[in-house]
Amino acid sequence: MAEKRAVETWDDVAGMENTGEVLIPADPLDRVLGQEEAITLAKIAARQRRNLLLVGPPGTGKSMIARALSLNLPKPRQEVRVSQNPENPERPFLEVIDEKQVNSEARAMKESVGKLLEPDHAPKNVAQRLGYLCPNCGAYSSPDEFTCPQCGKAKIEQKTGGSSPFGDIFGMLEAAMPGTMNAGKERVNTTRINSDGTEETVVFERAGDSIRMLDTKALEKRNKLQSKSLSKTLVKLDRVPFVMATGASETELLGDVRHDPYGGHAKIGVPAYQRVIPGAVHEAHEGVLFVDEISHLGEMQRYILTAMQDRKFPITGRNPQSSGASVRVDDVPCDFVLVAACNMQDLPNILSPLRSRIVGDGYEVLVDVAMKDTSHNRAKYAQFVAQEIAMDGHIPDATVAAVEEIIKEGRRRAKLDNQSGCLTLRLRELGGLIRAAGDIAVMEGAELIDAGHVIGAKKRSMTVEEQIRERYGSFQKGMASDVSSSQKETSPYYLQNEHIDDQMFN
Repeated sequence: MAEKRAVETWDDVAGMENTGEVLIPADPLDRVLGQEEAITLAKIAARQRRNLLLVGPPGTGKSMIARALSLNLPKPRQEVRVSQNPENPERPFLEVIDEKQVNSEARAMKESVGKLLEPDHAPKNVAQRLGYLCPNCGAYSSPDEFTCPQCGKAKIEQKTGGSSPFGDIFGMLEAAMPGTMNAGKERVNTTRINSDGTEETVVFERAGDSIRMLDTKALEKRNKLQSKSLSKTLVKLDRVPFVMATGASETELLGDVRHDPYGGHAKIGVPAYQRVIPGAVHEAHEGVLFVDEISHLGEMQRYILTAMQDRKFPITGRNPQSSGASVRVDDVPCDFVLVAACNMQDLPNILSPLRSRIVGDGYEVLVDVAMKDTSHNRAKYAQFVAQEIAMDGHIPDATVAAVEEIIKEGRRRAKLDNQSGCLTLRLRELGGLIRAAGDIAVMEGAELIDAGHVIGAKKRSMTVEEQIRERYGSFQKGMASDVSSSQKETSPYYLQNEHIDDQMFN
């Protein structure tokens, strides 16, 4: 396999056999094509925790920039939990735990697990009492089996029960745990003398096919963890620092408290703290909250503004008919970087105070739809092809000739945006072309995507409007051919579209 190399000019690509030799940058922001200004500001935003508003058409890399920005942020350092409040269950306690404490608890949890032993490494009397060792032949087997698979005799020490004809049965049932069909006991307590002459308790428990050994230290750790107040983790320390809230409902964005038909009754209900659900603003704490088409959130934008200003937002039940409506957790942290995106025509629908907050503590960027057709940018197109193939995972690498064909298509699409001498940055659609070409190559059994596959994919990747124009010549002619005469007279859809200007589809 050839060594992978970074590509800076087209000469770097021309000497390669296929895109499998292209080195994909480690920094996700360096994988974004064009958009130099947006990338520069995204790197600043990651370092300085600034907000971004990305404005431009779909498919130009806005969501990719947001995701890449999140991967440039420092690793989260806090975990957010709620715990039971015995005096007022409907006001659960909020706990913000730092990384050091979380790791300390994780170590304690690991130590409380004890040591796992193979059954034949445990004391024989312990293995026998737990149901692993057959007292008759000395063979080891699962405690789920009453009889030894080696000798066929019962593994349980049977008691005669005096003159009772049912003594053997009672002995087996006594040795088995109540309500189970396992041989032996679930837990055995023993003692041992340490090297310093002290005596300590050692507990052996079943752990599937193994035996768990818990010494005094492990038992103390377990008891300490069990004695802690019950809690629920809302936002884990080990988490992905990127939360997408595009099209989120109020509940998804701000959190909620689940309904309990028993009203959180102490005996039969679910405790209030267990029913608290975080929203996207809370899950994005210390990370990125990405909202594409932010204007579609309407009035909910003001909640995002409040969360940005206060860096905390309460979680409460949002359905007044639910038992969760009486539960509230105040001051839940939500210190996130907002990356919002929209199309140019939607700018007036973004809440003015929210835009002011973004500008006051961040940047607004108009993303590019094309980049100059230079040797460097053609090389970046090769990098883009390599990235799309690697991300897909189901299509082969592409030849240099295939990349050249994709570059030709990039030029053609740039012209449609009145950008002559450029390459398009509407890369989502171009990525679809690469995958379509890859699918053709796979179906043909080809080892690489070649130029012919890309040419074939162009036809398959045509939009429906382009297919209508190619087949019928115009949208109206297509409708006239596709709709029967009776439908023409009765269909509201046809009547509404009868006078559509074909230029809309040209």
